[in-house]
Order: sequence, then structure tokens, then C-alpha cells
Amino acid sequence: MSSINRPFFYDRVRVTLFGGRMQPMQVQGMEAILNFWEQTSSAKDDRWLAYMLATAYHETARTMQPVRETLAPTDERAIAILDRAFARGQLPWVSNPYWQADKEGKSWLGRGLVQLTHRDNYVRLGQMVGRDLVGDPTLAMRMEVALPIMVLGMEQGAFTGHRLGQYFNGAREDWVKARQIINRMDKALQIADYGKAFYGAISYTTG
Repeated sequence: MSSINRPFFYDRVRVTLFGGRMQPMQVQGMEAILNFWEQTSSAKDDRWLAYMLATAYHETARTMQPVRETLAPTDERAIAILDRAFARGQLPWVSNPYWQADKEGKSWLGRGLVQLTHRDNYVRLGQMVGRDLVGDPTLAMRMEVALPIMVLGMEQGAFTGHRLGQYFNGAREDWVKARQIINRMDKALQIADYGKAFYGAISYTTG
């Protein structure tokens, strides 16, 4: 893993992924991800980083910032949006409305860079990153918490049991099936294309 040539990276993704123009918050989000990767990751495969960037790009609606499911400004607004969509049959893959507030008034809707959902996942990832996500699930909206959730979760297979090393290693490169790390095969082809685009920007490095 070499140092990432930041000017080349941003020039490349600006064209290939952001339609020629990036907002300051998008750049700040990518800087945070790149910095965290270079400072903390023991992995040597930049395809891992590319796929994490692609996942964040998709799951945050290209904002590259931790967001709440539906992009709503509050949990209450997000719950209302999800309730309405569920009632209209627009979420056929959902059998149980996991976003509805529990008896403590907490919602386990999607948050962060990877849209962490369900209480059990908040428990597991909270323990992994050393944060009380059960006491305060909105901590997953903070970049300093969302980053280790995404990186450690995808490296260690904490979300679905599938991990980055299964799909990107010396013998295998599977940009499509890597989607199973997060969410079965939903939008797998699309996210694979994002991953390849990010990798094209990362692979021009300086020693």
C-alpha cells in the first residue's frame, strides 16, 4: 500500500464519479476516509479502500458524509418517511419495520457511512469500535465513529459475515459479489462500477 496521490485522486473522481464538480463536504468526507485508511489500516490491498469508498458513495447518496436513512434531518422525519413508504408497499424486501421506535424511544434505522441498521448490529459494532451505540445510536452519525464502523466492519465481516478479504486477495477480485459484505446483492453491479472507478483513481500512487 503506497501513499495516495491526492491531486490525481481528486482530479480523477471529480470526472468519473461526481460529474465534474465536487462540494467541499464531499471532499472532506473522502479526505477523512483516505486519512483513516492510511493511518490505521493494516491491509495492503487498495482494492479494499476502493470498495469502501464505493460503498460510502452509494450508501450516503454521494455526500460522503455520515447520513441518516432517507437523508432526513431527524429520526422522527425519517421514521415518518419510512412508515409511509412501507404502507404503500414500496419496501417489499422489508418484513419488519425495524426503524420504528422501541419501548425506550430509540430507532435502529440506518445511520452512518454504511447505513447501520437493527439493534443487534448497533450492539456488535458498538463493542467493536468501543462506543456505546445502544445508549446513543446517533453516535453513528459522527464521522469519527462512522469511519471505524465502516472500515473495521467491512474488514472483519461484522455486518453480514462476509469480509473484504474474501473478495479481494491474491487469487480473487470480485467487485460484484463483494456487495454481500453489506447487503446481499442489492445494486451490486452499480456499486462494482463505483469501486472500479475509485480504484482507478487510487492506483496512481507515490511511493
